[in-house]
Amino acid sequence: MVIIVGLLLLMFFAYLGWSIIWVAPVVATFVAYFSGLKVLPTYTDVYMEGFVDFAAKWFPIFLLGAVFGKLMEDTGAAKSLAQRIAKLFGSKRAILGVLIASAILTYGGVSLFVVVFAIYPLAIALFREANVSRNLLPATIALGAFTFTMTAIPGTPQIQNLIPTATFKTNAMSGSIIGMVSGLIMAVGGYLWLAYRDKKLKTKNQGFTEPNESSVAASEEQDSMNVILAILPLIVVVVALNVLKWEPIVSLLIGIFSILLINFKHYKKFISSINEGAKGSVMAVINTSAAVGFGSVITAVPDFKDVTHVLLNVSSNPLVSEALSVQVLAMITGSASGGMGIALQALGDTWYHLSQTTNLSADALHRIASVASGASILPHNGALLTLLAVTGLRHKETYKDVFVVAFIIPTIALFAGVALAAASII
Repeated sequence: MVIIVGLLLLMFFAYLGWSIIWVAPVVATFVAYFSGLKVLPTYTDVYMEGFVDFAAKWFPIFLLGAVFGKLMEDTGAAKSLAQRIAKLFGSKRAILGVLIASAILTYGGVSLFVVVFAIYPLAIALFREANVSRNLLPATIALGAFTFTMTAIPGTPQIQNLIPTATFKTNAMSGSIIGMVSGLIMAVGGYLWLAYRDKKLKTKNQGFTEPNESSVAASEEQDSMNVILAILPLIVVVVALNVLKWEPIVSLLIGIFSILLINFKHYKKFISSINEGAKGSVMAVINTSAAVGFGSVITAVPDFKDVTHVLLNVSSNPLVSEALSVQVLAMITGSASGGMGIALQALGDTWYHLSQTTNLSADALHRIASVASGASILPHNGALLTLLAVTGLRHKETYKDVFVVAFIIPTIALFAGVALAAASII
């Protein structure tokens, strides 16, 4: 009960726009106190350990990703790409352009956090060109990066599709039919919703609004850039990550150096762009780390074992049990991979044993676990907090659409996947 109350409080305050940086430790303290844990050790050891571990692991990616994105914006590369995409899809299809660009990067193996930083300047330019409300921007990026290409489309190199391979002795292509069907439901359903919302907002004269005055000035001063040179840094990052198999930090550094080299004539702008990118990365990583710290406290509470036990035994059908367990645990922890990891650690071996002794398919279990992990984006989700920090928007302005495209529709896709698996259509 305390876990549920704490979760509701965190989501409520986050939705109101209260900073997760101080709300998360306060609510975590509340949960710890009413769960019988020692408050101070829980904060200094459990909460801060989760906070620091995440920051230590991901801060270099946040920093380099933010610098990469800012340089793409300030050099005019993002603007040039946006203009070419607008011509390709039509100036009125900015949402589709951002969606496809996000999906390509994610399926190409680029970290979700990197995608957010890299796509944002491109998305801003496209939305400005098509006069689309900026409030739809987080939902569009979330749909392209946090849903079907992260969990459903077979072969995606994202960690949410790789974690189940160790448990079920499967591979990234497992459950291809389930993945393709659930992926199509997410992609098509999400796009139709965003297109409907765009049309509705425009009837109310709610079009694009600039993030701030400096963005307007910057966009007016940018020179037109050759589209091949503009896309080259993105290609460099994707190739370095997926073909050369270099570490993300090295890949981003090479991407940044390629931008600097291509635009060496404008070297006077580099320092200010790098400084601004670095500043932006700090707030993003702290917001996300605060949410991860809260998740660490939740998993340390004694009642969490009871919650896990109930979820894992909610149905005699292993497919239903797995789907609900992974989804709900990902919702509670605010992490798709974290929730999946807890569920698979608890009952993964049991599910795998069933797949070896019954007609239950290990490939189906793999894909259901992956899809379920992504159908979990609540207001305190770490990736969402990063997205909001980068776009400068609040939950009140944008979460309704994020909830539809990154939670409701993926949940429908999950149900469809379970139905296919139950019918042995894998």
